[in-house]
Amino acid sequence: MARMKFLCDADRCIECNACVTACKNEHEVPWGINRRRVVTINDGKPGERSVSMACMHCTDAPCASVCPVNCFYTTADAVVLHSKDLCIGCGYCFYACPFGAPQYPKTANFGSRGKMDKCTYCAGGPEVDGSQAELDKYGRNRLAEGKLPLCAEMCSTKALLAGDGDIIAQIYSQRVAKRGYGSGAWGWKVAYKETISL
Repeated sequence: MARMKFLCDADRCIECNACVTACKNEHEVPWGINRRRVVTINDGKPGERSVSMACMHCTDAPCASVCPVNCFYTTADAVVLHSKDLCIGCGYCFYACPFGAPQYPKTANFGSRGKMDKCTYCAGGPEVDGSQAELDKYGRNRLAEGKLPLCAEMCSTKALLAGDGDIIAQIYSQRVAKRGYGSGAWGWKVAYKETISL
């Protein structure tokens, strides 16, 4: 079975926010919640890079590890989802996630912010596929329709890739080989401020 993953190619992302808009429109995400956002590093300076961020559907998801009511689960496609019926809105997942994916739907005092919301990889939730209940709580289930997440489909530069992790890794590997980065593809020079000898 495929392991569904996201990958954002920072050399291709132009910070257009089409992925953010596509997600909000497709799932009717309420104002104030962004299941996906574009983060720009060194904005306006040489070496500026933008990356589209959302839930990365981790293999060993920290959000699931800290949830006291076990509302997170992993599908057969390795997509990490959660049940809003089980969620108590404690926020542990928010603090555990290194990507800031789980979010409160409202800004208010603790206990009145609602149940957590996060990227579903366009895979819906625990309700029956394509049901109105699933659409209302989690948004459209594009995976059940045989489609990929709309954020990746709407990316005009194909910086945001979604699908089987092995295929995405091959696509990115081909891009890196064509660019001639060698082992510098993941930003070694930026992270450690040194050059790489190939």
